[in-house]
Amino acid sequence: MQTFEEIINYLYARLPMFTRDGASAFKTDIGNISRLCAALGFPHDRFKSIHVAGTNGKGSSSHSLASILSSAGFKTGLYTSPHLVDFRERVRIDGAMIPKDYVVDFVNQHLSLIESIKPSFFEVTVALAFDYFARENVDFALIEVGLGGRLDSTNIITPTLSLITNIGMDHMNMLGDTVQEIAYEKAGIIKPGVPVVVSERDERVASVFQQRAKDLDAPLRFASDELRVHTFQRTEKGLAVEIEDNVGHHAQWVMQLGGLYQLKNLIGVLTAVDQLRKQGIDISDDHIRDGLAHVVENTGIHGRWQKIGQHPLIICDTGHNEDGIREVVNNINATSYATLHVVIGAMRDKDLSHMLPQLPKDAIYYFCSPEISRALPAKELMEHAAAYDLVGCFYDSVHEAFHTAKIKAHKNDMIFVGGSNFVVAEVLT
Repeated sequence: MQTFEEIINYLYARLPMFTRDGASAFKTDIGNISRLCAALGFPHDRFKSIHVAGTNGKGSSSHSLASILSSAGFKTGLYTSPHLVDFRERVRIDGAMIPKDYVVDFVNQHLSLIESIKPSFFEVTVALAFDYFARENVDFALIEVGLGGRLDSTNIITPTLSLITNIGMDHMNMLGDTVQEIAYEKAGIIKPGVPVVVSERDERVASVFQQRAKDLDAPLRFASDELRVHTFQRTEKGLAVEIEDNVGHHAQWVMQLGGLYQLKNLIGVLTAVDQLRKQGIDISDDHIRDGLAHVVENTGIHGRWQKIGQHPLIICDTGHNEDGIREVVNNINATSYATLHVVIGAMRDKDLSHMLPQLPKDAIYYFCSPEISRALPAKELMEHAAAYDLVGCFYDSVHEAFHTAKIKAHKNDMIFVGGSNFVVAEVLT
């Protein structure tokens, strides 16, 4: 295979892929990735890493920490998933996506290994990222968990620090039906002696983390026990936030990521940075300020309460589970507009009974289905939504739904695009 497009088509077509196939592509062990990385010379052991898990916020937190480390002068890798527009979004160094040639050469060079082990799409991309970070001699790599934690392919690393953002109900068919079961899977990234920060104390699951950390002699900190948001204000630059600690000290931060849910992420990120400092890593307050204020430029993140149009205001966000939708609605409620238009799609395996009741009933809905086999047909989504008094029409494609919303919306209205990563991806594309 000679071109990047041929390589990507091969990976998409030949390998099990969660975004396409759902639970059947989720591997319940780390055997494949262990064999892949052993054949590659254990690249994940050749750079320092920070492991990030959680139901929501792990992507934003990973990008924020990567931006801060880059601002502090460290060569910083970043592995996240899924991508929205370009496969290479998953693997970056200091914001720059992995070169197409590297992807082509990696797959061609290790094609027989891939054919022999038959890993999933995700397992190959994790191995690719680890190989790239090792060869490029990064100082740190932020590694975002794909799904869960304990059995996730990324969980072969021994990080410098583990960060768990929060616990919510998502992917219950794979991770468990209770928050305690889901927390157990997330806690699986905690390693012997490695400090762990949990962004948000939740009394329902705190004991799960405490017991795991105690068993492994891993220092544990709950960020929300140490820091709290004193005040915040939306500005043209994002969010201006005042944070108070337990001894009454106040600090001011400006976050370029403007979603109100970033307030929870900020507390975890600041505590994680404090923990890195305690480990001798030189990060100043100016580095934190620069990293938080320039996370988009430093990492290329998008899809997090992202403004893509004005008059009418057009916002997209990738929140797609119960807690994620709740935070999206909080942001919508904090925004001024005349009429709300919602372009929305969902996957078949999502629990709509917890998502749909949260959505505003006074909006006009444009139900759609992204071009992926896991997607719930738009007409079915409309029928489910009608049971919760959400009114609108269904459309043959995301493009048609979005185009119609733009035609119908007036300049003082707001169009929100979301419900699924894949709806946002098609609009951004």
